[in-house]
Amino acid sequence: MSEGGPLYQLTLARVREAVREPGVLFWVFGFPILLSVGLGLAFRGRGPEPVVVGLLEGPGAADVEHALGAAGIKVERVDEARARTRLRAGKVALVIVPGATAAAPLTYRYDPKPAEARLARAAVDDVLQRAAGRRDPRAVRDAPVTERGSRYIDFLIPGLVGMNLMSGSMWGIGWVIVNMRVRKLLKRLLATPMRRRDLLLAQAIARTGSVGALLVFARLAFDVRVTGSWLALAVMSVAGALAFAGLAILVASRAQNTETVSGLMNLVMMPMFVLSGVFFSAAHFPDVLQPALSLLPLTALNDGLRAVMIDGAGFGAVARPLAILGAWGLASFGVGLRIFRWG
Repeated sequence: MSEGGPLYQLTLARVREAVREPGVLFWVFGFPILLSVGLGLAFRGRGPEPVVVGLLEGPGAADVEHALGAAGIKVERVDEARARTRLRAGKVALVIVPGATAAAPLTYRYDPKPAEARLARAAVDDVLQRAAGRRDPRAVRDAPVTERGSRYIDFLIPGLVGMNLMSGSMWGIGWVIVNMRVRKLLKRLLATPMRRRDLLLAQAIARTGSVGALLVFARLAFDVRVTGSWLALAVMSVAGALAFAGLAILVASRAQNTETVSGLMNLVMMPMFVLSGVFFSAAHFPDVLQPALSLLPLTALNDGLRAVMIDGAGFGAVARPLAILGAWGLASFGVGLRIFRWG
């Protein structure tokens, strides 16, 4: 038998086993597609959210409401108590307090920390100043950009691909290996003429087939395209799958039951679901955290996938993410294989 024979047969057996399990098919293929449908429909063609402001009763309130309404800014008339409640709950971006007379200064109540509140304050003030007769010294014009790649769905799909590779590899390898250990299948496989690493590599290779289905669906449903090299995208996907396969093997190397490995996998994955930019950019986190976040495997995978799919990057631009994924994969697979408990 050739050297690749056992690895090929083990990989084929793992794929066939997964195909026979409806639950696996749903979580590997169905769940990412349903998630992309829900979020894609919610954000695909959505324009900017309307600015909602509160307006206290007082002299000049009617003029303020008329000027803001004409500019598309939604105004809610509120009393003092309701103003505090709506502002605290974030239902209005700011509260406008008219002066004692129609000509008196206006007061803007808002929390300056959220960007939405600052933008609302600038928009409201611009409208009211223009209504009062302000003239801009220089004419400007707007040129809205609607290029492909600027939509939320274009940002989301690479993140879902990365999430799918991570969760599919962790659950499809870590949980399966421990389940095989509990059922004493690992000991039986050791009696066959195969290398131990072939069994573990077969589990990893079998997890790389789910990316194509999600990309095809995104192309047909939302016109999400790959602007860069398909080869670079394939290499990034395989590197990500192998990196998380190594982590799954490391997590499963000593666990004696499925409950233990489930907890360990959630411990590994949950921080990356939040910190690695699946649904929103990791750049929103403080600058002091950015060096550490950039070294997380899911961050590297998402950054590399988005660079290829959105920015049209080639291998040179994704060399760093590939190096990070390679380091995680080799280190975790090497340690996991060394300390792996076969019985």
